[in-house]
Amino acid sequence: MTLGTGNFERSELLAGAEPITTSPRNVDLLDALLVLARNWRVILLTALVFLLASCLVAFRLKPTFTGRAVILPPAQQQSSAAALSGQLGALAGITGGGAASLFKNPGELYVGILESNAIADRLIDRFNLRSIYHTKTLADTRAALKGHAVFKAEKNGLISITVTDHDAHRASDLANGYVTELHKLNSTLAITEAAQRRMFFEQEMVNEKAALETAENDLKVTAEKTGLIQVSSQAEVIIRSIAQLRAEIMEREVELQSVKTFAADQNPDVQRLSQEIASMKDHLATLENSQKSQSPGDISVPSGRVAEATLEYSRKLREVTYHSALYTLLLRQYEAARIDEAKSSPLIQVVDPATTPDKNSGPHRVLIAAGGGLAGFILGIAWVMLRPGFQRMRDTPETAERLRELRNSFRMRA
Repeated sequence: MTLGTGNFERSELLAGAEPITTSPRNVDLLDALLVLARNWRVILLTALVFLLASCLVAFRLKPTFTGRAVILPPAQQQSSAAALSGQLGALAGITGGGAASLFKNPGELYVGILESNAIADRLIDRFNLRSIYHTKTLADTRAALKGHAVFKAEKNGLISITVTDHDAHRASDLANGYVTELHKLNSTLAITEAAQRRMFFEQEMVNEKAALETAENDLKVTAEKTGLIQVSSQAEVIIRSIAQLRAEIMEREVELQSVKTFAADQNPDVQRLSQEIASMKDHLATLENSQKSQSPGDISVPSGRVAEATLEYSRKLREVTYHSALYTLLLRQYEAARIDEAKSSPLIQVVDPATTPDKNSGPHRVLIAAGGGLAGFILGIAWVMLRPGFQRMRDTPETAERLRELRNSFRMRA
């Protein structure tokens, strides 16, 4: 009786307990695994087909070879004009400091030259790349060549030139060709820059020589008219001061004109020179129109108190002194530019010339084949998982009607 009662109570407990349920997520996962297990042959076959196709493509690709050259760009050199800084003062900034500050990293500068169309066009003509790359226009050939070449400025200061090609000899020849054409173009640019400075100072010298001759003739006429040959020592002091100040003004104006050839008006050097010129001109006007009284111990004579004849002669003498000083300064700069023009261009040193590679650098056939097999495996799984859903959609009357309309629409367009 007791045992029966226990069985009855256990039955009641089982009857009153909640039924055990399975999570929908677990059911979906099990269903997915079941679908994959049933269709493993389809997945494997798809992966094998893609693997074989990728192997066929990988082994049909042409091998690529890489030619690599390493060069050491030349350091920035000081021009002969900059070397005159101890003698010419502010004029040394015309060609020295301003130009050198433009390129703080020579490596980036030469990488930009290597990427220029000038070098690309020379290599295209030299190696007949238009027929090799099968391009119709020069722009397409340039793009193809730039796609095969990589230039990099290393942190250690070296520049690497890497060229890939299906021909091993052409890969190394193109890399070495970049080095050769860089040296040629660098020589042309160096000579052109020095020649431009020489022509600039040469033209300024011609103008200043004519002005000096005019000033000398005016002084001669004034001397004959006034009968003066030499002014007093007091007048000479102020005359030479004014002449020196005017020469310095002209010196800075020439410097400003030269700096403006490569700098904008907002450049700090341009603004500084403009302010200096304005200040010196104000000082010059004060000296030329001075009527101040003499201070004790001051041997200079204010220009307003110099006799008319003496002042006229002094002004003409001042013009001669001014143009003579300026002509001397320009002559020194001209000679410095001629020296720079005669110098050879900065030497580009080849650290590692490109040699013919004995091993191809691509394509990576194993990676291509593995990638194709993996893609086929993933597509096989996707097809097996999505196929039942497509089947259910096709069996639904409403969906089947839409698919039929879609097929008819494509047929009408075709």
